Amino acid sequence: RSSWLLLAPLLTPPVPVITAPPCSLCPEGAHRFQWIRNLVPEFGISSSHVKVLSSPTEFYELLKVQIKTAKQRVVMASLYLGTGLLEQELVDCLEETLEKSLQAKGSSNLRVSILLDYTRGSRGRKNSRTMLIPLLQRFPEQVRVSLFHTPNLRGLLRLLIPERFNETIGLQHIKVYLFDDNVILSGANLSDLYFTNRQDRYVLLQDSPEIADFFTELVDAIGDVSLQLQRDDTVQMMEGMVHPYQGDKMAYCEIANRRVMEVINSARMRQELLHAKTFHNSQQGSSLLSQQGAQASGSLKPEPDTWIYPLIQMKPFGIQIDEMVTETLLTEAERDARIYLTTGYFNLTQAYMDLILGTRAEYRILLASPEVNGFFGAKGVAGAIPAAYVYIEHQFYSEVCYLHQQERVQLQEYSRAGWTFHAKGLWLYLAGSDLPCLTLIGSPNFGYRSVHRDLEAQVAIVTENKALQQQLHQEQEQLYLCSGVVSSSTFEQPNRYVKLWVKLVTPLIKNFF
Repeated sequence: RSSWLLLAPLLTPPVPVITAPPCSLCPEGAHRFQWIRNLVPEFGISSSHVKVLSSPTEFYELLKVQIKTAKQRVVMASLYLGTGLLEQELVDCLEETLEKSLQAKGSSNLRVSILLDYTRGSRGRKNSRTMLIPLLQRFPEQVRVSLFHTPNLRGLLRLLIPERFNETIGLQHIKVYLFDDNVILSGANLSDLYFTNRQDRYVLLQDSPEIADFFTELVDAIGDVSLQLQRDDTVQMMEGMVHPYQGDKMAYCEIANRRVMEVINSARMRQELLHAKTFHNSQQGSSLLSQQGAQASGSLKPEPDTWIYPLIQMKPFGIQIDEMVTETLLTEAERDARIYLTTGYFNLTQAYMDLILGTRAEYRILLASPEVNGFFGAKGVAGAIPAAYVYIEHQFYSEVCYLHQQERVQLQEYSRAGWTFHAKGLWLYLAGSDLPCLTLIGSPNFGYRSVHRDLEAQVAIVTENKALQQQLHQEQEQLYLCSGVVSSSTFEQPNRYVKLWVKLVTPLIKNFF
């Protein structure tokens, strides 16, 4: 077999998925986004269950509190778990909670499931695996650690690409942290930087059992097609499962597609039946007086004013829901609507760039200045990555100027001494509104990697509630306050000088970072 065939994962598209395109946006209020439920489950909740966090410290403290109070389940999906003291404290919290659970009942109901990326979680002698092995050894019946390995890293490619560089081929990039019925969605990993001075976004969905069930099932599905960490630091696949890099790639991707789509479609059906039942009861059910009586006694949930839509993107498995929804939101955004879009790594896909430059809404795009880029000061080739992002940014800005779109499309750079920037997502303000009615929050960066290489998940939060809209608006304002507007003079500064070799190499490697 030709060695060129071993590069096929990089050159050929994965398993295709056939999905009907979403309908156009309806005209009325927040409900104009109900078309999303044609693709994914719709979870209606009260806005009082949603809390927007603002700082890494707040995120870290919440993780510890939630772990300590969990009774039934702890499910954590992340790129990796760091190896410092703060990360060890999280592991200690897990151990303490598992121990208490055993002592309370003799046999514990608490289950801990952790999903990480194989390549990133195996980097170095001390790594995510060595951090978690003590838990597996002490609580083998209660703890599961799954390590996702991309099917695109195989054969000669896998043998030749060294550590760190092998992470460019594809990763498990989803970040979701859930504890019983409470769910934290974020772009932050489980590492000390994300607990101290790397700015990200975080939202807590409290007392939301249906959403927690969905993400538990999603993590289980990915875990089932991942390598299982053993107590002796070896890994093995579940019995009967196709191996991600030793087995047939097409067969593996088809199984993974089926498992994940089963989770999405079964949850969508459950929510549709629940929605139909609720609607039927409201039409047929007891009178308004008896409904009011039921509400007073606490037997009826408040009417939802906020809707959560999980958006999944797993192009290696042929799942492109997040891409489809994001492109539709950008396409349908009306004149005088405002979209605030942020990414720690500004490397938009061509499709997203074309939509931003060719549609009618106003855009305020927040990105990292070189000094707050996560790769700033890195050793070796990685140290040139911030310069590559400057070059990509400059090219995009030049295109904006060429099209005379500077008023409508504005770039802003986040800058904060001693911090790095990792926030991603968007806020959508309808025409004439001072508050956002929709936000996207989760792991995608809107770049080539997010769309084509990695496993990603975020949620669209749509709300009619003014207090929650105000929370989201304040979150956006707080991030953008630490930024300056990009102009032509920005790229004339000495720290924006990009070496010729970086300019030549960037077009060749931009799809890998």
